[in-house]
Amino acid sequence: MLKTLKDFNFQGKRVFVRCDFNVPIGEGKVLDDFKIQKTLQTIRHLRDSGAKIILSSHLGWPQEIKQKKERLKRYSLRPVKERLERLLGEKIRFSKDVLGSKPKKEIKKLKPGQILLLENLRFEKGEEKNDENFARELAKLADVYVGEAFGVFHRRHASVVTLPKLLPHFAGFSLKEEIEALARVKENPEKPLVVIIGGIKISSKIEVIEEFLGKADHLLFGGKIANVILRVKGICIGRPWPAEDVVQKISKMSLTDPKFHLPVDVIVSPDETGEIYTRQTGPGNIRKEESIFDIGPETIRNFINIIKEGKTIVWSGALGMAENENFRRGTEEVARAITRNHQAFSLVGGGDTVSLVKKFDLRDKFSHVSTGGSAMLAFLAGELLPGIEALK
Repeated sequence: MLKTLKDFNFQGKRVFVRCDFNVPIGEGKVLDDFKIQKTLQTIRHLRDSGAKIILSSHLGWPQEIKQKKERLKRYSLRPVKERLERLLGEKIRFSKDVLGSKPKKEIKKLKPGQILLLENLRFEKGEEKNDENFARELAKLADVYVGEAFGVFHRRHASVVTLPKLLPHFAGFSLKEEIEALARVKENPEKPLVVIIGGIKISSKIEVIEEFLGKADHLLFGGKIANVILRVKGICIGRPWPAEDVVQKISKMSLTDPKFHLPVDVIVSPDETGEIYTRQTGPGNIRKEESIFDIGPETIRNFINIIKEGKTIVWSGALGMAENENFRRGTEEVARAITRNHQAFSLVGGGDTVSLVKKFDLRDKFSHVSTGGSAMLAFLAGELLPGIEALK
């Protein structure tokens, strides 16, 4: 059982809100503020309750970039601060440091109802390492912790699993809404249950496929995850070859299982632009210079026919390189087919997928749009999410 914001008097309390502001940014501006908007109810409630609000989040994987200036340029949360100010209609403070004297000074200046945004938590190595000392330093900044970052609650990071144990902790409104919507699908989904898995995050999604094979009536695959399964099973050629643990898991899967639906035709090209040429072919007839970039028309028809019969539909991950118009057809037609099935409870999640749904002007046509992709699938497959367990 999670305690909610209505269970506490926040007046004058320093409240550390772990948000998920991992949003697409281009040329210093937020391109899609869906995740930011999902936190607004919690922020406004805390503001109206007289809390001193400390917002925090990660953005991308900055530790992969060695040069500090480049990390700051690509992964600073300053664009998020600017968007938050427009959405809230007020100025908020910003600390360019996560720890040390600067954030402490900024927090001391906060009056009840005022807001401070900390810089990207992943600028500190202790975040991803789940370093206890790092978590203890964060705990010194606040009196209370609020979890509002469902999309990262499957990761054992310091601000997700260790920090809430050091402070009185509560679930934000968006997190509560997520859990209620996902629980409906997990605990008592109306059948047939159709699960559509695409995208590029192969390792995390492979983990939950075995679980879904026992729960779903149909599993539909597209994107890189489908391509990798086809390669490992020897149906098509291509590289890169996945990690050994992924190979082992795929090797155990039976493609003769009637629940298992892989592309029967694909769209290929020598390069990701599709400008040299694109062609439709079977997965077993790909030339060595070609790569798969979308599902083909026959696969689209097969998938749509299955989707039409679904009573519960879960989707995470594009079915091709949908950022390129040459390879968007499969993803868009599947998305539209889901929204045309008015009898189904439809659930979509994952940052790229949610952005595409917005581009197709379909976001408000899904029953629930989740702020998580991998976290959503893990929850539905029955895994215990560390971030949720830490809040219990």
